Amino acid sequence: MTGVPTSSATATTATTAATAATSTTSTAPSADVPAESPRLDRDFHRFRVGETVSLLGTQVTNLALPLTAIHAFGASDEQVGLLRFLQLAPYLGLALLIGVWTDRVRRRPVMLGANLVRLVLLALVPLLSWWHVLNLPVLLVIACAVGIASVAFDVSWMSYVPVLVRSPERYVEASARLGVSSSAAEVAGPGLAGALVSALTAPVALVVDACSYAVSLVSLLLIRTREPRPAPAAERHLLTELRDGLGQVFSNCVLRSLALIGFCCNFSMVSVWTLFLLHGTHDLRLGPAALGGVLTTASVGGLTGALLSRRVIARFPLGRVYLVAQSALLLGPVLAAVAAGPRPSVIALCALSFFTSYLGLGVAGVVIVSLRQSLTPQSMMGRMTAAFRTLLFGGGALGGLSAGLLAGRVGAESALRTAAAGSAVVVVGLVLSPVVRLRSLPAAPTDRPPPGPREGAEAGTR
Repeated sequence: MTGVPTSSATATTATTAATAATSTTSTAPSADVPAESPRLDRDFHRFRVGETVSLLGTQVTNLALPLTAIHAFGASDEQVGLLRFLQLAPYLGLALLIGVWTDRVRRRPVMLGANLVRLVLLALVPLLSWWHVLNLPVLLVIACAVGIASVAFDVSWMSYVPVLVRSPERYVEASARLGVSSSAAEVAGPGLAGALVSALTAPVALVVDACSYAVSLVSLLLIRTREPRPAPAAERHLLTELRDGLGQVFSNCVLRSLALIGFCCNFSMVSVWTLFLLHGTHDLRLGPAALGGVLTTASVGGLTGALLSRRVIARFPLGRVYLVAQSALLLGPVLAAVAAGPRPSVIALCALSFFTSYLGLGVAGVVIVSLRQSLTPQSMMGRMTAAFRTLLFGGGALGGLSAGLLAGRVGAESALRTAAAGSAVVVVGLVLSPVVRLRSLPAAPTDRPPPGPREGAEAGTR
């Protein structure tokens, strides 16, 4: 997420994290689809490559959009916070509705359409700038529209991955691989974004993100694994399906805790990210390249965490890994809050702050996604994902808005200290969470979609 940058299991017995992390060598193949199926490996790899490239482009947008607002239109702190809010606000109002819809349809066409919309919208920014018709209200509308398309994609992709990775024993492995890929993109992304914005100006740099969505489109079109059509229901009632999706999350103590703690974590991360951008631009007078360099250290932390996650999960109880990783995420902003002295020292402490938080995120993200996949049947996957997206990105949206409003009143530096203190308080709730008492992945539901036939030449027909 944040950045930023998070299926169902079908086994009838509990699957330990250690077994899941080493399943490619020690677990029997699935009865329906061999765990080592070359087709599954190829298609998952195609999806992973496309998603990694699009995430690389997203890093450019995360820096280029607010800098376009700041440098091109002289946006205030409140307006920058509003921009960040509008990017994530669609998750608050639309994620649950789109989640119901994606449980009724195949997910790949939804993802194709969402990426096409994002490609067109971001390509419009440099064109409108070139035609001298780009202004702050137009930029805000584009940011919100991109957010709506992102909701459709994000609600769909997590439900789609189990189609490519059908063996529950491989969920941790798949989550870890996707975590490594996204973290690798985030390592290169901020530095690349800073360099592109410096060389091309912020609006033109958005072309890179548009091109990254084109790569993702191609990767999705190359996938040959057939996605099963959702089973038809005799009657469908929107409110009932919404209630079922929320019930799936809030009736399970583990999922409920993950969602509520996740809301607080995303609120913290987006508010701290926004406040550092304002503090670095206005108070520290950092240029785009320097800002990108500091944010790159965050991505290095995320990559390190993702690389270590499978080994750590295999060695230690799952709940303990979650506790330590999420604590690092929540306490990391304290380092930025206490940073003082010469500007190089302040920058170094801010970089260490982001590194620590994203190191925790890299490990915790694998645990969280694996638990969500293990505890949710496939028929509920879209709605479960939508409920989580509503809370997680809702927390991010409110964090960005609150950061801008608070910075406008007390200044970015004081607001950063306030955000860090609030983030540290959440650790109390984390310690009381039932998730920290888990030793392994819990027993999984038995709802699995029937294995679909493979696609051949008719791959484009859905």
